[in-house]
Amino acid sequence: MRRKKHSSLISKLFNFIFTSILVVVTACGIQIYCNAAGLGSNANTLKFAQVSDNHLSTDTVNKAYRLTAQSGQLLDDAIEVINQTPNLDFVFFTGDIIDVPFEKNMKLFFEHTKNLKYPYYAVPGNHDLCLGGYLNRRLYVQLMNEYNKTYKFSKTYYSFTPKVGFKVIALDPIIDTRLTAQGELPEEQLEFLDKELASAGNNTVLIFMHVPLKQPFSSDSHRLVNANDMYAILKKYNNPIGIFTGHYHTTKVSQEGNLVHVSTPALISYPNAFRFVTIHNYKNKSVFEIQYVPTRLHELQTKAKLMVFHASMYYGDEKDRTVTITIPKGRQ
Repeated sequence: MRRKKHSSLISKLFNFIFTSILVVVTACGIQIYCNAAGLGSNANTLKFAQVSDNHLSTDTVNKAYRLTAQSGQLLDDAIEVINQTPNLDFVFFTGDIIDVPFEKNMKLFFEHTKNLKYPYYAVPGNHDLCLGGYLNRRLYVQLMNEYNKTYKFSKTYYSFTPKVGFKVIALDPIIDTRLTAQGELPEEQLEFLDKELASAGNNTVLIFMHVPLKQPFSSDSHRLVNANDMYAILKKYNNPIGIFTGHYHTTKVSQEGNLVHVSTPALISYPNAFRFVTIHNYKNKSVFEIQYVPTRLHELQTKAKLMVFHASMYYGDEKDRTVTITIPKGRQ
């Protein structure tokens, strides 16, 4: 009897050890496969909201095709949707924060954004800085530092690391020496971009600026005049690079090799929308999940649609609104 019990205990112990080894070996095998395929569970994920062309104003009458009289309502609605969305790492405003470059308008913007529960960053647009100096770069930076606890930069262009495996580069191509909606990156910023990309290693890089590198549609009056200089620098690097912009008030996403160009529509005009972007950073690739998010003020959106020509151009195709793009790492 004792011999049977003894054999039973040995059998149970053997089964336990065998099962434990099998579980460990299986788990290791799965992990090795996932890492080899670039699908490891150790992938970093970054999620943010991009809001562009708010054109915040104290106007009581709408201007041209912009709902400037309702600009505060539209911004508040976007902020409320953002606050209700879990697990965002930050919010980025890609220019034309205000409609007219006055200090009082910037302070009004901060009154709205103080309700944001997430940290936020910004780059200026041509409506924030322009010829005349009502709101120059020095004052813009001073106000950002005073009212936005996240903004700890001394210039309108800067970089930071939001999470391991990612680098953010903010650029300022706004021209304030002549009256124009064109953009141009000064030599010092081109050098800054090159230096930051050189130090990025294998990181996924996110570039934020107001004026697009690649035009979502042709407009000589709004283009980046030295786009070729920026392209020349970017082509030196194989990192997955996302470029997030506004300015054209349109919805467009396109890919050029390791570059993902994201033009985000305006909050102030049709289609009155912004974006959520989720990036999964794996060992061998980065996956960009780009989502279009309209504001919930449907009556205003309907009104805004009636105020523009070629509404479909601003609304974009389905692939411009919500799309997933995979960029392999180490492209040659």
